[in-house]
Amino acid sequence: MSEKSVREVESPFSLSLEEATRMSENHGKRRREIVSDSSSPFDSFPEDCISKIVSFTRPRDACVVASVSKAFESAAKSDVVWDKFLPPEYESLVPSSRHFSSKKELYFTFCEESVLIDDGTKSFWLDKASGKKCIMLSAMNISIMWGDTPQYWEWVTFPEARFKRVAKLLDLCWFEIRGRTNTGVLSPRTRYSAYIVFKKVNHCNSLEDVSIEAGVGVVGNEASTRFIYFDARVDGLSLRRRRRRPHERRDGWMEIELGEFFSGGHIMNSDEIEMSAFETKLGHWKSGLIIQGIEIRPVRT
Repeated sequence: MSEKSVREVESPFSLSLEEATRMSENHGKRRREIVSDSSSPFDSFPEDCISKIVSFTRPRDACVVASVSKAFESAAKSDVVWDKFLPPEYESLVPSSRHFSSKKELYFTFCEESVLIDDGTKSFWLDKASGKKCIMLSAMNISIMWGDTPQYWEWVTFPEARFKRVAKLLDLCWFEIRGRTNTGVLSPRTRYSAYIVFKKVNHCNSLEDVSIEAGVGVVGNEASTRFIYFDARVDGLSLRRRRRRPHERRDGWMEIELGEFFSGGHIMNSDEIEMSAFETKLGHWKSGLIIQGIEIRPVRT
């Protein structure tokens, strides 16, 4: 596993999951008292039967039902349950040096720690509430116009980054970044959002209140577009623009949503998704950004 990657501001879904987890693990004494005095018509069911039923729910639900009764508590901890929440390829993602006492422990490790894949050019983790797959494409894994020209971009190491190198914008007019992923590597039947993850270096020259066109869509089809702002001021901007300004993440980086897409089907019926951000019309020289990559995670509902 790589270093811990701190997630963004939690939604009600993930907050509920944390509350349920604390209730089932950290507040054990109080919960055991409740459970010991509780019974359920399902308590007479075999534990493996209850586990099988719970495995068809979501991780958040499994944490909640553990408080119903002792029978549910034991069944909800079962590897039968948490194995269903892990991705099919999870064994290949776990270093041989790591050992876990249960599939539940392994699941929460995947939620809290990102795993570097594809020769360290992508990171992978699970959404805690839903178990859906999340990935980040590093700057090394996306197409950056003039990215191999030292006059315009510099590839540097950054202590706070997940990846070995990030891209630092030095000075250029033609700003264009494009990343691609196949929906086959994501969770099916899931709506995803794509975010560009970056930092500002001192002053972002010519990026203040400059609209950058962003797009997300299936390759070969017309993309859904919007305008984003790397360094938008709150005062003087319309409400529509304020919605697309950057937000600070818990890990200290900034992010802006590029757009959404739907991961519809099986790997044999997958789509290639392209995500882009560019400004090539104004001719202004731009500088002062550090691009870590493009993050793809499920839309919070």
